[in-house]
Amino acid sequence: MTKPLKLIFLDCDSTLSAIEGIDELARLRGAEVLVQVQTMTNDAMEGAIPIGSIFRRRLEIIRPTRADVVAVGRLYVEKVEPTAKATVAALRATGWTPIIVSGGFRPMIAPLAEFLGIERVEAVDLFFDAEGAYAGFDEHSPMTKSGGKPRCVQMLKAELRPTRTALVGDGVSDLETVGVVDQFIGFGRYVERAKVKAGARTYVRRLDEILLFLGQ
Repeated sequence: MTKPLKLIFLDCDSTLSAIEGIDELARLRGAEVLVQVQTMTNDAMEGAIPIGSIFRRRLEIIRPTRADVVAVGRLYVEKVEPTAKATVAALRATGWTPIIVSGGFRPMIAPLAEFLGIERVEAVDLFFDAEGAYAGFDEHSPMTKSGGKPRCVQMLKAELRPTRTALVGDGVSDLETVGVVDQFIGFGRYVERAKVKAGARTYVRRLDEILLFLGQ
C-alpha cells in the first residue's frame, strides 16, 4: 500500500540559507551594483514592485559568469540556516518530502540541496556560453514573474498528487501561496517582512520550529 505523500515546499534565499543569491552575484560587481540590485530585490520581496519587472534587469546589470555561480553556490552552503540539515532529516523521518521552490537560480542552489539531502529543486536555470560567460536565463520559468510560486506549487500538486502540502518562506512571493497550500509558515530569522508576518497564521524564526506546527 502506497504511503500518503506529504510535500513541504521550502524557499531558499533568506530561509534555507542566510544569503540572497542575486545580491551575492551583485556584490561581485562592486558596491554600486550591489546597492542597485539589493534595492530592487528587497522591493520585490516586500511586494512593492512585481518580480517580473526586475528579473531580467538585475541579470543584465550583473551578467554573472559560470565561475560566479559556482562561488555563490559554495556560499549558500557556508551560510546555511543552522538548523536546516537537522530539520530536513526530521521532516523526512515524519513522512514529509521536501522540495526547494525558489525564484533563485538552480545551478547556485544545487550544492545546498545536495548538502541538505533535498532531491528536487524548482528554480530558474541560467545559461552560459562555451567560455562561461552569461548567455541568458529560462524566460519560460513561472518563477520569473509575480505569482510564480503559486503556479509552480499547483503544477507540482498536479504532478505528484500529495495528500497534504505546506510551504515555508520569508517573502511576499511565498505568502502568495496561501490558499494553494494547506499550511503556510512565514519565516523571519534573516529578514522580517511586515506583510508576510501579518499574513501568516504561523510565523517562526528558526527552521526547526516548523516541526512544532506541521502536526497541527
